[in-house]
Amino acid sequence: MALVEIIMPKMGESVMEATVLAWLKKEGDTVEQDESLLEVATDKVDTEVPSTHQGVIQEILAKEGDVVEVGKTIAILVTEDSIKKAPGTIPEKKKSNGRPVVHEPMYAEGDENDNGIRAGIPFLDSDRFYSPLVKNIARKEGIPLDELDRLPGSGMEGRVTKQDILAYIKNRKVLQGKQGQEPLHDMTDGVLLTHEGDEIMEMDRMRKMIAERMLSSKSTSAHVTSFVEADVTTIVNWRNKIKQTFKDRHGESITFTPIFVEAVAKAIKDFPNINIQVDGTRIIRKKEINIGMAVALPTGNLIVPVIKNADKLSLFDLTRRVNDLSDRARRGELMPDELSGGTYSISNVGSFGNLMGTPIIVQPQVAILALGTIRKIPAVIETPQGDTIGIRQKMFLSHSYDHRVVDGALGGMVVRRIADYLENFDINRAI
Repeated sequence: MALVEIIMPKMGESVMEATVLAWLKKEGDTVEQDESLLEVATDKVDTEVPSTHQGVIQEILAKEGDVVEVGKTIAILVTEDSIKKAPGTIPEKKKSNGRPVVHEPMYAEGDENDNGIRAGIPFLDSDRFYSPLVKNIARKEGIPLDELDRLPGSGMEGRVTKQDILAYIKNRKVLQGKQGQEPLHDMTDGVLLTHEGDEIMEMDRMRKMIAERMLSSKSTSAHVTSFVEADVTTIVNWRNKIKQTFKDRHGESITFTPIFVEAVAKAIKDFPNINIQVDGTRIIRKKEINIGMAVALPTGNLIVPVIKNADKLSLFDLTRRVNDLSDRARRGELMPDELSGGTYSISNVGSFGNLMGTPIIVQPQVAILALGTIRKIPAVIETPQGDTIGIRQKMFLSHSYDHRVVDGALGGMVVRRIADYLENFDINRAI
């Protein structure tokens, strides 16, 4: 019988694996080519995987919750031609007590413990879904089903993930009391214990990834931050003057972000050695200027979509791109490719009313710019007739860079050049 293997596709630069969140089809279902088969999650984005062929699903090899390497087979599909040649070859899924039979993971020699736990957990008695990996861990650690059923899950629809059960096992002795939740009041062996009335909230998947990436970046790069205060009065006045006309003419609302992105792209062209990446002892200067912009999600997490070839886009194109990426990021509709390939990043901390910040570099980039809030302040204004005091619109630019490969001179000159482009903005610029 001719069969087709459905593999875990590559979903962006540096993405090597994905977690199966949910299958949208089951064994025996007919699927069309390009029809969505399953939902997966990478460390960058959640997305759907389409079928590469038309046919019937013979076997699903990757269960929900499994972490699968890119290129590995996740399902077997019988093509339409095969179905016509060999009708009725798709076996029915056997049932037990009305539930699908669960194919248990294989055990290596020695996995079975002395207490016979391997065969002792009746998972079919639970209405809750557990991935094969979670079941395997529960068996090996001797966690009974009733205890597992009480464990809060951070996965999709409250499912218990590998991280959930491993964290539970780590703290099990101190957290497990008579009812499994006895309040504790001390720090023991480096484990933070709870107090009565404390609320325990498990990190969601994205927050865990953000935490891992931030710690990894801090341990990889030698972070240094330089600060410059920029006078953006001209930009504020120009935007106030044209924003309604711009929206009427182009159907887009113009924010400050595309103006900042344009200035950053110009400065990178002036100083291409800030547009680099580090690979061991090699420095890779990137040809493209792809600027990532941090977007706050409704969940409170951050995601960084990338504006590709930002230096080649007009201000209108940048506005349209910024608005589109921001809107779809908040709706969870970004594609993996839109989150990869960045060579430099910006973070608008001013949108939260912050004057400045010390942003953490997005690896493998070597620099990131934080944009502070724009505020009116009294300032000395130099004129041909002499100095005077006036009200100006100013903001801080905070430039964090990797001191392994970017010295203070370059890091400082880049942020100063960005400020220069902002301060010398043309008040008469056409739209």
